[in-house]
Amino acid sequence: MTKLLRVLIAEDEPLNLARLSRLLQEAGCEIVAEVTDGPGVFEWLNKGEPVDALFLDIQMPGLSGLDVVADLPRPFPIVFVTAYSEHAVRAFEQAAVDFLLKPVTAERLAKTLERLRSPREHATPEAPKPTGPFRYPVKAGQGLVFLDLAKTTHFTFEDGIVWAHAGDRFRTLWQTLTEAETALAGRGLLRSHRHLLLRPEAVVGVRAGEFGRILARLAGGVELEVSRGAAPALKKRLGLS
Repeated sequence: MTKLLRVLIAEDEPLNLARLSRLLQEAGCEIVAEVTDGPGVFEWLNKGEPVDALFLDIQMPGLSGLDVVADLPRPFPIVFVTAYSEHAVRAFEQAAVDFLLKPVTAERLAKTLERLRSPREHATPEAPKPTGPFRYPVKAGQGLVFLDLAKTTHFTFEDGIVWAHAGDRFRTLWQTLTEAETALAGRGLLRSHRHLLLRPEAVVGVRAGEFGRILARLAGGVELEVSRGAAPALKKRLGLS
């Protein structure tokens, strides 16, 4: 049986929006939302309703589709839709599932939906049940040492490496932030940006940033930008909403 996909579409051109919506519905998808700009994507996602994929126009008013992906609070399967093939490289740098050129055809869309329905692409591992203090290994010379998560402020992904920040910067064994997020599931970390995992308990202050983002100050004076999409979750964890 073909898996029903719940899809959000972000497209500012009415004719293109209507065409893509029709093709998706004809292919057996449920359109959960149709929005016309980047902020509309975040407004809908903040409702917490389930969605299987985001179809994003790259050029939209306010925030582009690429900007939206950079600010998502957690990874979603992304399909970029645009009239300009030169955006393809940047789209796949953002780990998009696929890239569709306008006008979208039913045949090409079918291949995209096949990728989205592939069970190997989007399975969510079951979160472990945390018990007591937690330590994780990091590299130290030719060996490993174990760091206390409670003394860690955040994790970043840079140049193919996941770094732990605990007073100093330490190289972890994880190769992606998704791996780190899975290993640390249930331990209170927040995906605050595409390349940032934050421990909210380490936040000692916040202030407003641009475009709905917030700046979180950590113990030690480091200030990190939290994406528009993750800002509501962080505020909730800090008792601000």
